[in-house]
Amino acid sequence: MIEFIKPQNLNGTELTKELKAAGIELSRPPLIDGEGKFWLDVKTSEETQTKTIVLAHNGNTVAPALTIEEKLASVGLTIDDLKSALGI
Repeated sequence: MIEFIKPQNLNGTELTKELKAAGIELSRPPLIDGEGKFWLDVKTSEETQTKTIVLAHNGNTVAPALTIEEKLASVGLTIDDLKSALGI
């Protein structure tokens, strides 16, 4: 594990995708330890490239809005269930 400067707007999922797009695979998810230090499990040979990507990272800090289908699925329903209940 190598320590990096934690981006102000960190989104671990997005950062992992950005690293993967550059050919850098993480062995474990990004980690922030009890002291607030930011760690990534990358190869030493990838440290410089990873640092560049981490410094440029500006993650989305707001969860994406759920679709109607996703909202219904969260309570075990489908669009067809809703239409049936409404008599449509």
